[in-house]
Amino acid sequence: MNEYIQKIKTVTEPLREQILHHKLYEAISDIDDLKIFMKYHVYAVWDFMSLLKSLQNSLTCVSVPWYPVGDGDTRHLINEIVLGEESDVDINGERKSHYEQYLDAMQQCGADISEIEAFTTELKRSGDFAAAYAAAQTPEKARAFVDFTFDTIRSNKVYLNSAIFTFGREDLIPGMFFSIVNDIDKKFPGSISIFKYYLERHIEVDGDHHSHLALQMTSNLCGSNEKFWQEAELATIKSLQKRIDLWDGAYQDLIKMKSEKPGLQNIK
Repeated sequence: MNEYIQKIKTVTEPLREQILHHKLYEAISDIDDLKIFMKYHVYAVWDFMSLLKSLQNSLTCVSVPWYPVGDGDTRHLINEIVLGEESDVDINGERKSHYEQYLDAMQQCGADISEIEAFTTELKRSGDFAAAYAAAQTPEKARAFVDFTFDTIRSNKVYLNSAIFTFGREDLIPGMFFSIVNDIDKKFPGSISIFKYYLERHIEVDGDHHSHLALQMTSNLCGSNEKFWQEAELATIKSLQKRIDLWDGAYQDLIKMKSEKPGLQNIK
């Protein structure tokens, strides 16, 4: 393994452990709990797609007339990931992005998608994140998570986009979802088949193929540039901390909701 990649993995292991063993997962005990989790997580699913497309925009030619951009290996890596994330097969065998599949999963279990739709509708209309957050009443921790992603995108440093994509998303997702998926179908039989499929699909694809592609892409972009790798390490640390903060926000809302339920006032 690339020595720089190994260093980032070693330095960020404590943060990864916090995410993989976050108290949020054990607190999800019924459908209402799952709805709160999904309300927060859907923002990460959406901005992941934006991060992905920013990489494709930077690493390939997406305009006409076409000219070759970068090297063929890196183009192949990002295009293959985009293919899987933007047009995967859903539980019914139809082609959909993973974001669209997530919305289907939310609707199946009765989660409200009006908030995230208000956000994306206003953002598409105005291009103003503040207005979109206000229209959707986006939770503070979700705002901070999305803001960090787009601040990184706006840096125009493609190697940083690749780093947070790889170490904060693709390389992290399988282990994180293993922490959620093990008993979830037993807790919510017949209500989360789409969500279960979505999680299993990420574990299958991201845990094997996509994570390897993303690691290679980051290696190609940082090369042997020490400064690039140092910046990538710092960006990865911030990315993982934003994930912890996002989960903290979901957990706090979940516990607040439980405390307001009759007979559950003593839950911590």
